[in-house]
Amino acid sequence: MLNDLTPLAPNPPHDSLHAWAGELTPESLKTWVDRHLQGHQTAIDQLLTVQGPRTAENTLAPYDHAVAALGIAGSEAGLLHSVCQEKAVRTQAEAMVQAVSEAAVQLSLNPQVYRALSSIDTSQADAATQHYLERTLLQYRLAGVDKDQATRERIQQLQERITELGLTFGRNVQEQGNTVVVEDAAELEGLPEDFLTRHAPNSEGRRTLTTDYPDYQPVMTFAKSDALRRRMFLAYNTRAYPANKPILMEILSTRQQLAHTLGFDSWADLATADQMMGSAAKVKAFLAELDAASKAGAEREYSMVLEFARKRRPGLTAIDASSAMYWYEQYRRAAFDFDSQSVRPYFPYERVQQGILDTAAKLFHVEFRPAPLQGPDAAARWDSSVTAWDVYDRQAEAKNGNAKQAQKIGRFYLDMHPREGKDKWFSAFPLVPGIAGAQVPEAALICNFPGGDAGGANPDPGLMQYSDVVTFFHEFGHLMHAILGGQQRWAGVSGIATEGDFVEVPSQMLEEFFRNAKLLAGFARHYETGEPIPAELVGRMNRASAFGRGNGVRGQLFYTRFSLDMHNIDPATIDLDTMMRAGYTAALPYTWVEGNRLYASFTHLVGYSSNYYTYLFDKVIALDFFQQFDANNLVEGPAALRYRKEVLEPGGSQPGETLVRNFLHRTQSLDGFETWMNEEFADEKIAN
Repeated sequence: MLNDLTPLAPNPPHDSLHAWAGELTPESLKTWVDRHLQGHQTAIDQLLTVQGPRTAENTLAPYDHAVAALGIAGSEAGLLHSVCQEKAVRTQAEAMVQAVSEAAVQLSLNPQVYRALSSIDTSQADAATQHYLERTLLQYRLAGVDKDQATRERIQQLQERITELGLTFGRNVQEQGNTVVVEDAAELEGLPEDFLTRHAPNSEGRRTLTTDYPDYQPVMTFAKSDALRRRMFLAYNTRAYPANKPILMEILSTRQQLAHTLGFDSWADLATADQMMGSAAKVKAFLAELDAASKAGAEREYSMVLEFARKRRPGLTAIDASSAMYWYEQYRRAAFDFDSQSVRPYFPYERVQQGILDTAAKLFHVEFRPAPLQGPDAAARWDSSVTAWDVYDRQAEAKNGNAKQAQKIGRFYLDMHPREGKDKWFSAFPLVPGIAGAQVPEAALICNFPGGDAGGANPDPGLMQYSDVVTFFHEFGHLMHAILGGQQRWAGVSGIATEGDFVEVPSQMLEEFFRNAKLLAGFARHYETGEPIPAELVGRMNRASAFGRGNGVRGQLFYTRFSLDMHNIDPATIDLDTMMRAGYTAALPYTWVEGNRLYASFTHLVGYSSNYYTYLFDKVIALDFFQQFDANNLVEGPAALRYRKEVLEPGGSQPGETLVRNFLHRTQSLDGFETWMNEEFADEKIAN
């Protein structure tokens, strides 16, 4: 696809879109990516040969073709690097991501392309085109396009090295997971029965647990054994250690060199220059505001849990980092009469998935249909466990007054359970940028929820913790942003193409829908009896889950400041272990656990770099957005369609600040965030 500059045909054959269509081999992947790289180069060649006045049609259009070709090639190679079971394919995918990144860097440093784009007269263009061009030119300047040739060559070398290091860092995390061996079954006391069933002992009576999330989270939440929790904590937080420590240090050093080459004091200043926040100084001021707002509540919250724990464990003087999740769970059971295991039977994976699909269909006025697996529009999948879905617009259907005229507006893929060789985290992957009249957007969720084995002698219903369900809502928010925002004229502003510090708003906003008892009753049913989850149980769950938000925010402040600070000072002065421990103890009350090397598996340091603040900044916006919905008519009230139209549908065609103002009719406020953060004390019941 995009291997020439003729207008794109609507709904192009999917074997032209996807690297995994047909037999997937290292050679076929390279051929597929090379074809898109050639399409990219053909588009740039045409752009540079334009004669006469530069226009959006003769200059921005071929540039956008080039951007789309790189986007598809990079996204799909990146996906295969994360999910493919065949190591040879993953290795080739990594090389292809590097090749696409090199082409993108070369494009960003091409002064001829920059001059051509700068010459376009957009005085009569629509606002989306003007915004696209303005943002593109800003990013060219930030990339260093206006530097001399020798400097541009140095910039390119640094950028390519950063990409190479980042890929190696991620590969190590993906492939260097740890295991925890349990020899004494007594250590498993407190864990759910279905967990024990999945981890049957071997012939010698040993059970092997992994650091994959479906093993890690239950152990840290429910296991009564301090020793088991500590072993799991250290196993999880030493993944890819020591391999990734020198890699991370070189990433920091190379980023600093690049920032200085581009005229910035630090990488943090460079990375925020084209974001909503605008500068590292503004990020620091925002974090100071949240620090002040969260400190008192977090201290009070911890003292309550510690007092409770001391009564149950005489002689306990503090709660350490490996015990925090466990003791908060025990406190919630006593204080709010809520055991988080009590809701797991109401959240079997398949019903949760259907419930989220049903909720999103109503909320966003769309319809989800299983994508065909045969025929001209067949969905190509990279693994047989992946499901594919087509999205149809019920708004178009309503306008046409004919159900047969429902318009297909996107396709997505769900890869939701762990398997060998697959990335162990949770993420949304935009795959194909939507282009109005040419191609629909496609995206994927890559998750690691329990379940996925419905057949066999011991079928696993995939009982989810409520935090798992919140994560599912979160990731589906990204997915709907990619689809609904992917109906643009330009690929470069299609889907999740906003500023980087706006992208977590739609995902975090959708999380809040999980707390609605009426909504949950529609899909949360006991996996054995079919009984809907009682509203009273949902109420206790909500009160209990609200407890801990203070230190939850403090935890995010720790991650955020650690990410920002290491990119805001000279890397030569950084001792990662000392810096991480100091940041942790300054933000959180839990005793530090020696041997914690979290930084070695903190993959957001590659993706978000210094800008991890995005999660907190966007949480403020998301909660402000959520307050505009009618609590009594959450899904089908008027705010839902307005949210779709004013926040999601524009994709990246408007600045994030404009999206906020259009929906709120003002800038965002911290009020909703502070109310949410302190909700735990609004209806307080102290444990005895």
